[in-house]
Amino acid sequence: MSDLLKSIDERTKLAGTNKLEILLFSLGTNKRTGRRETFGINVFKVREVMRTPPITTAPEMPDAVEGMVSLRGVLVPVVDLSRYADVEPDDKRNIMIVTEYNGRTQGFLVESVDTILRLDWSMMRVPPDMLMAQMGGLVTAVTELDDGRLIMMMDVEKVLAETSNNEEDDLRFKNVVTLEGDAEGLTVFFCDDSIVARKQVMRTLDVMGVKYVAANNGRQMWEEMEKMANFARTQGKVPADLISLVLTDIEMPEMDGYILTKKIKNDARFASIPVIMHSSLSGMSNQKLGLSVGVDEYVPKFEPQRLSETLVRRLSGQVNTSSAVVSTQMAAATA
Repeated sequence: MSDLLKSIDERTKLAGTNKLEILLFSLGTNKRTGRRETFGINVFKVREVMRTPPITTAPEMPDAVEGMVSLRGVLVPVVDLSRYADVEPDDKRNIMIVTEYNGRTQGFLVESVDTILRLDWSMMRVPPDMLMAQMGGLVTAVTELDDGRLIMMMDVEKVLAETSNNEEDDLRFKNVVTLEGDAEGLTVFFCDDSIVARKQVMRTLDVMGVKYVAANNGRQMWEEMEKMANFARTQGKVPADLISLVLTDIEMPEMDGYILTKKIKNDARFASIPVIMHSSLSGMSNQKLGLSVGVDEYVPKFEPQRLSETLVRRLSGQVNTSSAVVSTQMAAATA
């Protein structure tokens, strides 16, 4: 396990190269498929792998949350991934993967950890619909190894969203900031491989009254942008007339957000379009890497008010009004 941690400490060297390292782990035998599944998690989000410390249970914990553990004086929630994924463990879950998303720390109980695998994002594919249905939408990307094993990237953002307090989640949308004036001509292009994250962005943009085009990864987003550029040319316009802003996740199958941003900023057709990086990789190193490839701004995920404030600031100059004034809309009706 110490060798794994040494590899995790070196993970930042891969950022911006369209490569990733994933920590492979097992939960047991899938009740739906009867197979022993192998999952992966991006090591960018792994703080440490450890033997499971004593877990303290508490009343009214969200489903699949085993309890809390104390890590260096900080209480951390622990999610039993086997229970969440409806997988029958073949052995005791005495290993905990400690992860960090958007500055929040949580532990995931797993049956075993295998190794750290280095891959190119182009090797990771969008999961087929059949697999998505079998896994209940839990997988964001898949790849097959030389030994025939299917590796599935777990949608950790979905896990966290569904094991957290829903009232707290709804509260985040009550202070979404909106644009005053006619936002009819605004269109945000955004991409994210997580179903939950896409829904969060859609919900924010719906409250703001801004149209959008969504994609599952950077490659799909680039294809949508090229289609729009071709359409703009037929209308005697430039792409920036039709694409107001690009909002991109970082880690996505086939093409990550760093490479997408490089392509946008290095292409004269799109270079003037603002690019905002929207990710749960909240470390300063990731933000600096985003800036180094041309990202105009960085916003952590699952903070709708902060996301809307950033969008308003970037889009206000494009609104059809004499004064782009920001107002706060209480969006409880959309909750």
